[in-house]
Amino acid sequence: MHLLETNRLTKTYGKIQAVQDLDLTIEEGMVFGFLGPNGSGKTTTLALLLQVLRPTSGSFSWFGASQDQNVRKKIGAILESPCFYPYLSGYQNLAIASRIKDMPLSVIEPALRKVDLYERRDDPFKTYSLGMKQRLAIASALLADPRVLILDEPTNGLDPQGIVEIRNLIRKIASSGKTIILASHLLDEVQKVCSHFMVLRKGKKLYQGGVREALTDQVVIEIGARNQDRLYEMVREMPGVVSLSSSDNLIFLKAPGVSPETVNAFLIERGIVVNHLVEKGGNLEEQFLRILADHD
Repeated sequence: MHLLETNRLTKTYGKIQAVQDLDLTIEEGMVFGFLGPNGSGKTTTLALLLQVLRPTSGSFSWFGASQDQNVRKKIGAILESPCFYPYLSGYQNLAIASRIKDMPLSVIEPALRKVDLYERRDDPFKTYSLGMKQRLAIASALLADPRVLILDEPTNGLDPQGIVEIRNLIRKIASSGKTIILASHLLDEVQKVCSHFMVLRKGKKLYQGGVREALTDQVVIEIGARNQDRLYEMVREMPGVVSLSSSDNLIFLKAPGVSPETVNAFLIERGIVVNHLVEKGGNLEEQFLRILADHD
């Protein structure tokens, strides 16, 4: 059973197709990113999945069940900017949220500790930094201990320190077993926190897959040795080589599925001892631009 499944989900506004025939599956435990330029349909898709908007056509299901109130209680979400009472403390704001969610006040302290705001619980919301405000919003979404957490542009507008704080928090929440769905146009952040992603453009899905798998063909192994000419000739004979280049006394090897350990063993058997052997990971930005270019 899929945690989330959509079937030709569509939302139109007159002639504008905000979401087009979206078929999507998300499994339990994923950290799933919605990637796309501004106006690509990311927020609209999340609003449909949370029943904030009604689809024009198509359908979706959470946990393989019908869309009743009990299903919605299993989902925590932040769609817009954090909205709290500025003169109330963090604790008081969460007390209001807990009453709305029909949860006991005892859930507030664990939520504050999870987002590292317990020491600031009695301070007015207006004194919080942007990152702290975002973390309080995440604490509010976690009050009912949902199975799924949905975040729309969680690092938008934050300074570098705030981005790191939210990134680490997302990782911590994911490690507890919760499924996280987030929309972002920050490719670097998606690469750092997500296990899977989807690319949207003009409401249409262009790609869906795992982050690691999508970047496999971009992995480069840097190799260096005293005799560069002989090293180059030996590496060229290695099975699985897709491309080979050299610069600044280094050789750059692309061979999907081949590890640095395999390269080292291959060269040692041929009497070559390397003095430099480093694997450089792929870049999601390059893959994203490639996906867009392939669908022009």
